[in-house]
Amino acid sequence: MNIKLKTLSLAVISLILTGLGLHAQPGTAGRQMDDPTKRDTVRSIAPYFIPATKSKKTPDSQGFIQRWLLLEPINKPNRTNTVFTDSYIRTAFTTEYFPEQFTVLPKDGEKVKVGEQELTWHALESTKYNVKLFRFAYGLNKQTYGVLFWAVTVVNSPQEMKNVRMAVGSNSASMWWLNGKEAVILSGDRRMVMDDCLSPRLTLVKGANIIRGAVINGPGMSDFCIRFLDENGEPIKDITISCE
Repeated sequence: MNIKLKTLSLAVISLILTGLGLHAQPGTAGRQMDDPTKRDTVRSIAPYFIPATKSKKTPDSQGFIQRWLLLEPINKPNRTNTVFTDSYIRTAFTTEYFPEQFTVLPKDGEKVKVGEQELTWHALESTKYNVKLFRFAYGLNKQTYGVLFWAVTVVNSPQEMKNVRMAVGSNSASMWWLNGKEAVILSGDRRMVMDDCLSPRLTLVKGANIIRGAVINGPGMSDFCIRFLDENGEPIKDITISCE
């Protein structure tokens, strides 16, 4: 194939992909290729979530935490994810959007007022190792882009565990706290990668440990995954997870 013909063929392929909505746009890293709004018309959080129960819940086989209280998305318009510098997201995540957001342990069905929005907390269990926030918002017919999510869960430890690390991946930027103290921050425009960022060495106290997190995204998908690793880098699985 000569160079002119090859160039023409690539151009034709590009036009076809664009027409099908499969061509990656600048700054999206191909995210539109897995955009469910292009093909899904049924608004449901299934099969990605099931309601959380009061039964004993441990991490999955890889140590990932799947039981969470998730708040419906807060509108936070951003046309690009490149603005998510450390300073930007620290300001965005430390802003008080609703009363006692850093202290209260919400309940399933509880509502909060954020500006003109009335948002509801949902106690859910992810059926995947990662918590698909985009599917959560889309399934509830809520805004999916230009949003900020809050997540809370309780990790119950049978004993004090020192020198553990919180391992987090998120799409896009996020910040996480353990028992009221900052544990890890993930800034910038990023795709979710397992164990993308590790916290400094932490201590899980005996009994209840509260994880709070915030995830912000402009365009593209939103999700996160979290687990704890021990001193040897092995997943911690002898803990239980609850929403209260």
